[in-house]
Amino acid sequence: MTARALVLAAVSAGSSTLHRPLRARDTELMAAGLRAMGCHVSTAEDDLWLVRQRPLNGPASIDVGLAGTVMRFLPPLAATARGAVSFDGDPRARQRPLGPLVGALRALGVPVEASESGGLPMTVRATGTVPGREVTIDASSSSQLVSGLLLAGTAFERGLVVRHVGPPVPSAPHLQMTVRMLRAAGAAIDDSTPDLWVIEPGTLHPRAWTIEPDLSGAAPFLAAALVTGGSVTVPGWPGQTTQPGDRLRHLLGAMGGRVRLGPDGLTVRGTGTITGLDADLSEVGELTPVLAALAALATTPSRLRGIGHIRTHETDRLAALARELGRLGAGVTELPDGLAIEPARLRGTRVETYDDHRMAHAAAVIGLAVPNVLLSDVGCTTKTMPAFGRLWSAMVGGRSTRDDRPDERGGQG
Repeated sequence: MTARALVLAAVSAGSSTLHRPLRARDTELMAAGLRAMGCHVSTAEDDLWLVRQRPLNGPASIDVGLAGTVMRFLPPLAATARGAVSFDGDPRARQRPLGPLVGALRALGVPVEASESGGLPMTVRATGTVPGREVTIDASSSSQLVSGLLLAGTAFERGLVVRHVGPPVPSAPHLQMTVRMLRAAGAAIDDSTPDLWVIEPGTLHPRAWTIEPDLSGAAPFLAAALVTGGSVTVPGWPGQTTQPGDRLRHLLGAMGGRVRLGPDGLTVRGTGTITGLDADLSEVGELTPVLAALAALATTPSRLRGIGHIRTHETDRLAALARELGRLGAGVTELPDGLAIEPARLRGTRVETYDDHRMAHAAAVIGLAVPNVLLSDVGCTTKTMPAFGRLWSAMVGGRSTRDDRPDERGGQG
């Protein structure tokens, strides 16, 4: 939500604010990318960021890190700038799917230079205007491919019609979030036809964005309640949201947790037993590592389906989970679209995190029940939650984190 609000603020006339934004590596890279193109972005205050629209210009060089949002949201926006805007990032970023976006921009008349694989490093050579209108894209590898086009679509001369052709778009709730936020900023957008989005040209309105807690980021903390038989509360959990992470309420309940959403937030209590899960996670692929960790500790087998697309996330998450959970002692079969997990007695070992924040979350969950689990790198959690290690230690020690400083609360949220 922070990433989308930053981009929308950059294309809205005037000044916008983000209240309680998530301060993490991904969002800092997004802010830095917008600044590189000339937008005014102030992140001096932890609880309040200010974005003021300015003409976008090159030359600019943008570091995407390993952030899918940065590498897919900013190139369409860069197409509306004047001058060359180049993109590159971490080594793994060069392996993440960008080809469909590059093809879509070229089809819209935007000169784009890309690697032989169709991804990073890439350069958008913009002239200041994009004619726009209709483009066809296969977004089956990531919903962000569609979101990136839509977020910039009102700035195209004739607006934009995006048609998806191919297997289903994963993480559909994230697309709903994009559409809802565009409408909140004044965009005229029609998504009534499946796999078709029509957005009209126009000027977006500046506004104050209030950022919800990051519900997917809460997964390892809530999972901890099931593992320990304890209780964890995440304050500020919204009653209604388009965030896919809201499905944690139902998924953790299906795995044996007692779940209550009340005025104090979302509370999950463990019952002492973790039940295996058979579920289609195509809309919530980012929850897979933590749910797989719980499945390895369950009393019955699990089958996690519909998640073939997470092979192209920060790492090949299916292969990584199969390898690391197997080294811990679980019986894991890698399937074309998911994982089959047979619980077994687990043993402590070093767990490779593959520079993937969610793999680190999964290993931390396992470590609550299995002695001598060592994470190869917990620093990768700064991607979305810089305070993860401190928050985790506080939770395990039974201490509330409600009164932490704003920058650390942003990680929690």
